[in-house]
Amino acid sequence: MGRLIVIKQQPVMECALDILTELVKHKTVTLKAMGESIPTAVAVANVITENMLKESSKILDIAVDSENADGKYAFALVSIIKITISKTN
Repeated sequence: MGRLIVIKQQPVMECALDILTELVKHKTVTLKAMGESIPTAVAVANVITENMLKESSKILDIAVDSENADGKYAFALVSIIKITISKTN
């Protein structure tokens, strides 16, 4: 089974290099992002599968969900995305 990595607001290339290191170790990695971090996770997945490991990786699954947000309003929902990437070679 792969490793779950939570994506936060950080530079895309820095995060992509971290994910690349994990893919070498585990062959499958799941990126999880919430709210405003979702575009970063999508960009990281694209950089890895289309640039860094173009012929040797693929996106296995994309799941979209929502959870109750912790904070000021108990009824607020936050969007969540999980992107599973696999190294094929």
